[in-house]
Amino acid sequence: MPHQSHPEVRILHSLRVRGFVDTHLVADASAMDVPEVEEWLVRLESQGDVRYRDGRMSGWMLTTEGRGRGEMLLATELEAAGCREGVHSAYQEFLSLNHGFLELCTDWQLRPPTHDPTGEKVVNDHSDPDHDAAVIARLVEVNRVVQPISIELAALLHRFDGYGRRFGDALGRVRAGDYDWFTKPMIESYHTVWFELHENFLATLGIPRASEAQAT
Repeated sequence: MPHQSHPEVRILHSLRVRGFVDTHLVADASAMDVPEVEEWLVRLESQGDVRYRDGRMSGWMLTTEGRGRGEMLLATELEAAGCREGVHSAYQEFLSLNHGFLELCTDWQLRPPTHDPTGEKVVNDHSDPDHDAAVIARLVEVNRVVQPISIELAALLHRFDGYGRRFGDALGRVRAGDYDWFTKPMIESYHTVWFELHENFLATLGIPRASEAQAT
């Protein structure tokens, strides 16, 4: 059975990987009921680990203290679950895909001019169906490789569960012609889920993003 994280770990970690979000999104990311999440958020706010920002965009966010506590709890959990090696192995597999995926996103956003295939790239207005089809085919191949990684992670730590489904949902929307679901921010696009999984790896393994290359 995959290791079940403590509610405090789940909530702090969901804010780490998703950033500034409302209570319902914290509950969704934590796989917890909203009333329970509300109780925990009030408790964590009183401890100085999270704070609520009200305004045009309202939501919860980690404080510096909350980020530090979350990192401590994650390190403790990883050792207690005895799965550091498995998570690190999955991380290495993910990294082997990461550079190619980022290039893929660039190719989705920019394309060679139709009249000059060797010319400087222009914004992809999706008027070249052959270009789009070729990039989507490459995304399908990336998805084929990342799905087993997602399954492997979910079998180790339950809080990794759901990435495979979310990748599949985003890919399905792209293939159906809803192109926002490839790279658009602020929705569960393929790139959004990819970035979140990357941050999840770094937080779980205690690797600063700036020193990632040296750490691997």
